[in-house]
Amino acid sequence: MKIAILADSNSGITQKMAKEMGVFIIPTPFFINDNIYYEDVTMSQEDFYKALKDDKIDIKTSMPSIGDTADLWDKLLEEYDELVYIPISSGLSGTCEAATMLSKDYDGKVEVVNNRRVSVTQFQSILDALFLAENGKSAKEIKHILEEHSANSAIYVALDTLKYLKKGGRITPAAAAIGTLLNLKPILQIQGDKLDAYAKCRGKAQARKGMIDAVKNDLETRFKPQATNKNLSLYLAYSGNLEEAQSWKEEVSAAFPDYEINMQPLSLSVASHIGHGCLAIACSEMIKEV
Repeated sequence: MKIAILADSNSGITQKMAKEMGVFIIPTPFFINDNIYYEDVTMSQEDFYKALKDDKIDIKTSMPSIGDTADLWDKLLEEYDELVYIPISSGLSGTCEAATMLSKDYDGKVEVVNNRRVSVTQFQSILDALFLAENGKSAKEIKHILEEHSANSAIYVALDTLKYLKKGGRITPAAAAIGTLLNLKPILQIQGDKLDAYAKCRGKAQARKGMIDAVKNDLETRFKPQATNKNLSLYLAYSGNLEEAQSWKEEVSAAFPDYEINMQPLSLSVASHIGHGCLAIACSEMIKEV
């Protein structure tokens, strides 16, 4: 069976990376002042962060249209026998639910994975899907295995500014003003399909230490079996602050010397909600056996 692996750009995979990996990426659309853009197709990372500096712009995220999704599926199924689609977590977007409904028209040739992941942990699931396909698993089997392991990941994100939480209505203007005055850097967490507050830190240095401590705790508790068996990956992510991210990578590498640390920029649709200057760390189970 020839199986196509498809994801959306929330995974952080660019069109160039997709070609090198042998997978396919549908770009996630977003709107800037009602003009539609597609990540890595009509809007680059550099241009996005330039636009983000303007406080007057209004950014809204969306999901790939059903028509665009169906057209891509049809095209891929001309060459492949089956298709595995790994969209952003159903807890963060309606993409998964819409795609699942659409897949019912494809007679079992398309399997949509309710993966409960985003960004670098979603990226790991795509690597896992490739591994499973190369080892003879069907699309249905890949879906089952990925969903069975979907909760075995965690992301911690330290924000540089409270401005975008305020714009999104997640905190009040008064809370944002007080937080800015006190130099509070919130850490958010994604465990499974929920985005929640994790901690509030005074300054970025404390936030970086707080995220490292959170992952150390995870490796000693909920992910101890995976850490012991060495089937756990560590990822870093950032939003437009590459120089700071490189320093962050050095700090994390020193804290976790036994791990290869992979680093990627956050997707633009994720950065739309949390802004420039974020740092993130994630751990995710790797599927090594079939």
